[in-house]
This record gives sequence, C-alpha cells and structure tokens, in this order.
Amino acid sequence: MELLHPLQLDTNYEYGSHWIVTSNHGYIAYAQEEWRRRFGQLKSRMMVSGEIALMELPVDRNEVFQAMESEPTMFIRYLQPVDIAFDIQALQTDTVQSFDSLLTHLIRNSEGSLEGMRLGVHVRTSAAGDSLDKELRDALRAAVERTGASVAIQDPERIVSLFIHDGVGYAGLMTTAEAGSDWPGGTVRFRREEGQVSRAKFKLLEAERTFGLDFTAYRNALDIGAAPGGWTSLLLERGVHVTAVDPAAMHPSLIDHPNLTYYKSNAGDVALEPGEFDLLVCDMSWSPKVTAQLVIGLLDSVMQGGTVIVTVKLMHKKPLQTIREVKEMFLEHLHIIRAKQLFHNRDEITLYMMKM
Repeated sequence: MELLHPLQLDTNYEYGSHWIVTSNHGYIAYAQEEWRRRFGQLKSRMMVSGEIALMELPVDRNEVFQAMESEPTMFIRYLQPVDIAFDIQALQTDTVQSFDSLLTHLIRNSEGSLEGMRLGVHVRTSAAGDSLDKELRDALRAAVERTGASVAIQDPERIVSLFIHDGVGYAGLMTTAEAGSDWPGGTVRFRREEGQVSRAKFKLLEAERTFGLDFTAYRNALDIGAAPGGWTSLLLERGVHVTAVDPAAMHPSLIDHPNLTYYKSNAGDVALEPGEFDLLVCDMSWSPKVTAQLVIGLLDSVMQGGTVIVTVKLMHKKPLQTIREVKEMFLEHLHIIRAKQLFHNRDEITLYMMKM
C-alpha cells in the first residue's frame, strides 16, 4: 500500500531540481547569490530566516552535484536534494509502513539498494525546540535497519535527510561529500574540554576535518596573532612545534610546553628563517586586507609547498567583494585550495592555501 503521496512543488524550470540549502545564520543570501552566479538563475523561498531556504535551480541534481564537486561554494554549509516532498502527517498514520514507503521513494532515485550500507539519518525541523525531530529520527532509523542497512553516526556512506517545515516533509538521499557534512545541517559539534584555552580551537578542528588535513604530518608551524592560544594548543596536541607570535599574553597552561616558542611582540618585529615552517596559521580580528598583507609579508618563512590557513573577517556590508579582493592579494603568492565559511567561523571564512 502506497502511503506517501508526493506533493507537487512549484516548478519554474523544465529540467530543474529543488534543494534545502543551509548556511550560517545571516548568510543564506550570499549562498543564494553564489548559486545565482554559478547557474544563471534560481528561485528561492525562505524557511528559517537568514539560514535555511528552499531553492530551485534550472538544472538537474546530478549537474548540481558535479558543479559543487568541481568548485565548492563558500557559504552553503549543508546541501540536501528534495527527492520527495509530502504531507508530514502521512508519517504519523502508520509508522512502520509510511517510513518504509519513504525509503522506497528515495531508493527509486538512487542506484541499487541500501542493503549493507552505513547510513546517516538526519532529521531537522524549522520550528525551534520542536520535539518531533527526535520521534521521527528514531522511526526513520528503524526503517533504515529494516532495509538491511546499518545506522552510522560518523562517516556514513550515504545520508537520509528529512527537513520539516509547515507540515511538509522534504526528504533526500545523498553522500556525505554531496551534503558537505556528516553532521545534520552541517552543525558540527565538538566537546569542550576541561581547561580548554578558547573556543577558537573548534575552528581549526573543523578546518582539519573539512579540508582533509592531518596536522600530525606537520613539523613546524607559525601561529600569527596566536593569543590566547586556541589554535596553538591544537597544533601542540598534534605534536607540532609551534612558534606563536602575539603582543598579547598566551594562556599560562601553554607557556612551559617544550614544543612552544613564544614571541610576545608584533609579527613584523620577529626575525624568522627562510623556509623555516611547513605550516602558517592566522586567526586575527583585524581588517581583512591588513591581515592579508601581514601574512604575505611572512611567506618567506614558509617552505615551498607549505600550508597556509587564514581566517578572513567579514566586517563590511559587501562580504563577496571583500573576499574577492583578499583572494586576489593572496593569489599573487599562494594557490588557494579552498575558501569556506565553516560552522564555527560565524562572521568570517577560512582560506586553505599552499605556497607555490
């Protein structure tokens, strides 16, 4: 018995596709603008103010995923295709059969069965504090297991994603790479540790995961604007020798670390050896162009092929213009591998670069 009857979404393009797009709060308009520039046009309807929107593009899902793989966007935190939309009450009519019906619909849009796969199950609602998401998530997990797949909290092969808004369920099936995150909505959570120096550490942890880095592979790092030491602390934990530079004080717990060299001064006043570092990191609350100029002035101390990670603060009303201008400055000296607004970035993006 077919319990789910797909709803017909407003369709503006003959070969279009619909998407639930999530960004950091306040940046959904920039995610929308990135897509408009990429695909020429789109239609968009807000679901959670400033953060989540239903968007329609004039191309099919495969073309979108291919475009995102070849050139990822900066502001889309989590991307879910809408493979089916339906009245959410249908899932509460008969829990077992309705959820099995939902997965049947999703499998039709994919290649092969789900049997033997490790699946992530992501359920979100647009209503803050809605308890419905846990109830539906548990039922959907049970349905996944009935297909012969297993539920995976981390590193799933594919994700079953359900977003609920105004009584309508929007569901999609995609890989982690296609979604952009294995966390629901891209909301990456790290456990705060006792004695943690600062929450800035989470930004570098997320960058390590998102960009596929392994900080244990680096030997010597230069941390510019290091105080109080959130990024330095993570690199020290990874076994890296860190030269930290900042006129402000480092956290007392780091001062006596055997792998730390600390200069309590401005970066421009420190004598550094050419090619001394294989990693340079910088997370300063300065003007983006001033920060870029400072980093560029220190690149002689980074070896060829070395990694450079810099946060760019979006202080002005035209973040896309700011990013473009800063990237142009760096491109004269560095290869930009990825520019991304991470979940922990808030009002900034992170640049992952390599010295040419």
